[in-house]
Amino acid sequence: MKSLQINHLQVCYAQQTILQDLNLQIQDDDILCLLGASGCGKTTLLKAIAGLVPLTQGTIVLNQRDLSQVPVEQRKIGMIFQDYALFPHLTVAQNIAFGLGKTPKTAQAEIVAEMAALVQLSAFLQRYPHELSGGQQQRVAIARSLACKPDLLLLDEPFSNIDSQVRYQLIEEMKGILKQQQVSAVFVTHSKEEAFVFADKLALMEQGKIVQFGEPVELYQRPHSRFVADFLGSGSYLPCRLSDPQTLESELGQLRGQSVLTLANGQPIDRLKPLFCLLRPQMLQLSITGKPNATIIGRHFLGHTFEYQLKVGEQQLSVYAQDNLAIGRQVRLAAQSDLINLFH
Repeated sequence: MKSLQINHLQVCYAQQTILQDLNLQIQDDDILCLLGASGCGKTTLLKAIAGLVPLTQGTIVLNQRDLSQVPVEQRKIGMIFQDYALFPHLTVAQNIAFGLGKTPKTAQAEIVAEMAALVQLSAFLQRYPHELSGGQQQRVAIARSLACKPDLLLLDEPFSNIDSQVRYQLIEEMKGILKQQQVSAVFVTHSKEEAFVFADKLALMEQGKIVQFGEPVELYQRPHSRFVADFLGSGSYLPCRLSDPQTLESELGQLRGQSVLTLANGQPIDRLKPLFCLLRPQMLQLSITGKPNATIIGRHFLGHTFEYQLKVGEQQLSVYAQDNLAIGRQVRLAAQSDLINLFH
């Protein structure tokens, strides 16, 4: 079984700790995203996996092989950079073949043809990088990395220089290629949208630590902290109180959980501390029928829907709705009770 295991990893520069006691694991052809703000340590972690920075402590194990003493060139790890790192004086074919130096020429030609077909560049093999679009240059970088049959592919902000109009098409294409080739990947981004589309597993980082790890939908729907909740999407925190172990009372009325309610991190609720329920816009339902409990105080037309700002008691909440409603209108607002995330 293919796997990447990182155990108790620590990296320090000049007596400053950059990565602290990191642990994570991916298997088979998983795509892992390292997500976080600038300076959180995600690129340092990528470099540590590649062997470009020394480890202060811990181990990195790829396919049951401890990489601690393995030189960079022997790790069977491919890398794709933000700026593509193509050689401007080489053709597409020559760029793809660059890492195949010891492979016989006939075999090289076959691999180049195969990789070019894989990334839909067979008609561009004799062109130079400056004759290609950004998306096409990124495809060349992908083909060059995969030509060497890596056990793992590392990608550092691979989509940041791609036009937004074609970015998500390229993300879908690259994900399909990696799955087809059964190659695991770790990629760095600061864009949660890219992470949601591309990743099978998501590690959200803050100040050199992984604060939550799991599938993207799990982190979005079940954040363990306010930091995770706020980083991954907009939402409001509605004051509430616990009336019984499964029921909350709030300005929106009762919210009843499917089991005994706990804090989002699994800890028990302290009844002596203020309690707040995270409500994302899509967790709320706006209705023009029923007894009003909210007033529209603002709105934004988003093309496919409206985003409304509503005043509920002393609180302000956001909700999406298809109806074209006027500011000042009173409406009925209700919340889904199957995704209750509570914080002190």
